[in-house]
Amino acid sequence: MAKFAFELEDVHFSYLKKFPALCGVNFGVPLNQKIAVIGANGSGKSTLLHLLDGLLFPDKGKVKFLDNEFSEKSFETEKFSRDFRCKVGLVFQNPDVQLFCPTVEEDIVFGPLQLGIDKKEIRRRLERVVVDFGLTQLLTRPPHQLSVGEKRKVAIASVLVIDPEILLLDEPTAGLDPSTTRQIIDIIIEANAAGKTIITSTHDLHIIEEIADNVYVFSHEKKIIRSGPPEELLRDQEFLERNNLVHIHRHKHKDKVHVHPHYHLGDHHEE
Repeated sequence: MAKFAFELEDVHFSYLKKFPALCGVNFGVPLNQKIAVIGANGSGKSTLLHLLDGLLFPDKGKVKFLDNEFSEKSFETEKFSRDFRCKVGLVFQNPDVQLFCPTVEEDIVFGPLQLGIDKKEIRRRLERVVVDFGLTQLLTRPPHQLSVGEKRKVAIASVLVIDPEILLLDEPTAGLDPSTTRQIIDIIIEANAAGKTIITSTHDLHIIEEIADNVYVFSHEKKIIRSGPPEELLRDQEFLERNNLVHIHRHKHKDKVHVHPHYHLGDHHEE
């Protein structure tokens, strides 16, 4: 039985063969774990998730899924492609990339229909995610009319309705209000408690202790420079500042200037 959802061995990837995005990445994700990937803008986090989802393929190195190496050629086989898409789901950083149907309901059921899931089962799953995400009033709405938080929840629902074993989340809380952020965190925790492997790219250090058992840090050299438990990482203020993982703020108080770090990096966009 496989012990890892994904394993990467010396993976390199460049856009257009000339813009490096991943440079010698070694990475292993044990099954049923929660993993967070953090790093400054342009360090390769989104590229990593797209590679894990089989949207990109390495120029050099190996990618294994459940102990088996896969490549672009693997997806030419219908059985492998369908099995992979049933087991792995990606929620994109920008929900507008993911939501393209006339209504919210059609967006949510699009994936299961394409995978050939029985229509009665799709209806059962739809009813469940609608309740879980509080989407009842949105089902007939066009996705482009929704708020950022509503779009994000619909995008996640459209992936979870497939019931993947592995969930990839790219900046799932970016630009959200505290209440919606809390909902997304709870969804991640509950999905993992149900046995799913969760890999989350995020800038928000406030949430990593809840959403991750282990954290991987990408550097500007586009490789992993550190990994470990989130609480251990958060204690190393010097490391966080050196790798542009916290904001440094200056403010004046009684004629004195104070400098202090700020962990929440807000709504940034990755490559």
